[in-house]
Amino acid sequence: METKRRSFLKVGALGALALAAGGGIYRYIHPPAPGRFVLDGEAKAAIDAIVPAMLAGALPAEAGARGAAVAATTARVHQAILGLPLASQKEVQDLFGLLSLAPARRLLAGVSGGWAGASVEQVGAFLHDWRFHRLGMLQSAYHALHDLIIGSWYADPSSWAAIGYPGPIKELA
Repeated sequence: METKRRSFLKVGALGALALAAGGGIYRYIHPPAPGRFVLDGEAKAAIDAIVPAMLAGALPAEAGARGAAVAATTARVHQAILGLPLASQKEVQDLFGLLSLAPARRLLAGVSGGWAGASVEQVGAFLHDWRFHRLGMLQSAYHALHDLIIGSWYADPSSWAAIGYPGPIKELA
């Protein structure tokens, strides 16, 4: 079956309308918080799924310690976002809103179920795709997630020993 240009454009327009309608429904159901970033359930689940994929070799091997490290990193990511200017917080909120919306999550991230059920391999593949995507907007979204998570991980002094960082110079502290 041959795809014609006109039918391709129609399908693309319908897809854009569907995503816009889904975004409008999400905004109606989850109105933006006045001012500050809110780490709601699905955004928290997304961070909890992304942290193990991004910090694969740095997290503890033992399951209990690993879970505690992911939870602590998620809390530090939230605090880091709250430290951003309000305009940046809104952009991050929009990113997590997009990742929370099921059709967008499936289309853009390849995660068909919720974030809680996503495997580390699925999330790793999505991060790799976004890192090297031809659209600069998805690359920027990847870099924002990367900087927030890596920065939050290494903000904790207990993670410094793994990279050989002794901490700040005592005379300067």
